[in-house]
Amino acid sequence: MNITKESIDALNAVVKVEVSAADYQDKVAQILQDYRKKADIPGFRKGHVPMGMIKKQYGKSIMIDEVNKLIQESLNKFLTEEKLDILGNPLPKIQDDFSWDADDYSFEFELGLAPEFEVNLDAKKKITQYNIVADKDLLDKEVENIQKRFGKLVSKEAVEEGDNITGTFVNEEKEINKKSTIELASIKGKVNQKKFIGAKVGDVIELKTKGLFDDDHKLMGALGLTHDEIHELEIPLTFTVEEINVTELAEVNQELFDKVFGPDVVKSEEELREKIKEDAEKQFQTQADQQLLNAVTEYLVENTNFDLPAEFLKKWLAVAGEKPMTPEQAAEEFEKSEKGLRYQLIEGKVLKDNELQINFEELKDFTKGFVKAQMAQYGQLNPEEKDLDDIVQRVLSNQDEAKRLQEQLVSKKLLDFYKENITFKVKEVTYEEFVKEVYK
Repeated sequence: MNITKESIDALNAVVKVEVSAADYQDKVAQILQDYRKKADIPGFRKGHVPMGMIKKQYGKSIMIDEVNKLIQESLNKFLTEEKLDILGNPLPKIQDDFSWDADDYSFEFELGLAPEFEVNLDAKKKITQYNIVADKDLLDKEVENIQKRFGKLVSKEAVEEGDNITGTFVNEEKEINKKSTIELASIKGKVNQKKFIGAKVGDVIELKTKGLFDDDHKLMGALGLTHDEIHELEIPLTFTVEEINVTELAEVNQELFDKVFGPDVVKSEEELREKIKEDAEKQFQTQADQQLLNAVTEYLVENTNFDLPAEFLKKWLAVAGEKPMTPEQAAEEFEKSEKGLRYQLIEGKVLKDNELQINFEELKDFTKGFVKAQMAQYGQLNPEEKDLDDIVQRVLSNQDEAKRLQEQLVSKKLLDFYKENITFKVKEVTYEEFVKEVYK
């Protein structure tokens, strides 16, 4: 067997695999002997079927199968030994005059080669790193939310601002008949709110779904519909008032602190606010880190220039999936996936050049930390080490879960690396300001 590579350009090559009869004949003969021993053909004793008959019936298909296996094994070995970094998989070139009736064969495979490039982390235009702080307004709202959560409901005769109203939404055409409790503050617009003010138990209020709530997700919950069902939903509703309540806020005292955090963990309103601020900013940090990783990703994709073997990749995409694509479909798919492929190459380059690849022990430790955090949420603060190890083993035996955790660990390593090696423009913002700037 002879394998040679011809470079077309920096991103494309053709590998030629030449197979002679001597490369596969012994293996084919051995398999035919095994077939002969096991063949059960009427008129012949088992194991005594003439070899000519076995060859005639099975010889060609066995030979084709063995040649294909030999080509695949040899091609994979060649790519490994030559350290060829390819994109996609080798594509066999069509040979119009090819015939399996010959003894010697020649096959050609197109290769798309990964480009060589450098990743420059010295950003010319500084990337913004957000530091999200919990401001006084947020802390005030969170303290009030805690007071509401541990407050008590007081029944009322008529609806006023700040009340909770329980009733049934009805629309016969859409077969909506849903009992819900809503906060008057979540009703959007003064016109709609005025319809509720002064209403008593038994009153029927006429409404419209469009613009009824300040958040469409609240409309989903109130009507018991799915996201798709409420999309652009414009129908009339009736709401029959059944209960009117106001939440009497719990007092901010030691009893409240103990209910929220456990006995004597927090001993003053100042400590309560500090605890809320600490917990909130931990959550904000997770969002800020994800945004920073996204921003770096966008920057590197836009500012790391290299060519791809585009035509090869389009041909490969056309045949790589479960269903073949037309050239037009493959070109469209390439356009959609090109950005992701570019970042995969950049990410791989950063990981390799800076020795950031993860090993199994790191993945186990990361998974253990993840499991401990999950258990802590359910009050299991000091699990036995053996129990932890057993859970980690079960988690990592699930391929999908292991892959997800591995991706999270890679993202963490990259983020830590970027924070150490890129100079960012740090900007302190409140959470509302962060949302406006990032998700505008």
